[in-house]
Amino acid sequence: MILCPMPRTVLVVDDDPHIRQLLVFALGKAGLDTLEAEDGEAGLALAERHGPNLVILDINMPRMDGLEVCRRLRAVRGAEGDVPILFLSSRDDEIDRVLGIELGADDYVVKPFSPREVVARVMAILRRTAARPPVVEDGRGLEHGRLRLDLDGWRALWEGREVTLTVTEFSILRLLASMPAKVFSRDAIIDRLHGPGFAITDRTIDSHIRNLRHKFATAGAADLIETRPGIGYRLGACTGA
Repeated sequence: MILCPMPRTVLVVDDDPHIRQLLVFALGKAGLDTLEAEDGEAGLALAERHGPNLVILDINMPRMDGLEVCRRLRAVRGAEGDVPILFLSSRDDEIDRVLGIELGADDYVVKPFSPREVVARVMAILRRTAARPPVVEDGRGLEHGRLRLDLDGWRALWEGREVTLTVTEFSILRLLASMPAKVFSRDAIIDRLHGPGFAITDRTIDSHIRNLRHKFATAGAADLIETRPGIGYRLGACTGA
């Protein structure tokens, strides 16, 4: 078995030079290479030019805010558009955070933050990214009714049509599809994605689930994921029809 090397280049986009310096130092100590930009336009240009493995985006920036940078990155097809994104927010405002997730971000951290927490979240996302097998046409996949997951290509298809997902969305859907009869609690989903004890809120999982539902509803799967009140989530019965 050939193991994929850990991706190592992180782009830090924040208009506060002290925050950029803090993050670049902490990420460098963790063995990661870094790029940095002082505003959204410069960050988008660096992302397009260098293709980093992960982007840390401040939401509130001059010229182009982090949400717009995320929108533009997600509008690009291929590897550049799939780059994992972690948002930084200076406001403890749930609307901003949920909107960031729904735009296609993989995680968020609210300022003031611990550099160790940011590095831990970055490393967790990069480990999931490194776990992607090379894209090969060997027919390997996970099927449940009209849903098919191409595990080698990290693609989700509904009735043969691709539904574009982020890394985290695909990881959640793969977990649910691996045991379609099982109900996964939010804590179980967090543990499977990040490892036990990882500090992430239930609201983040709810946002990813809501985003998955919306994307598949647009593709014609209105009840992709079933909610069991007080328990958690499982794959919906409609996928088996």
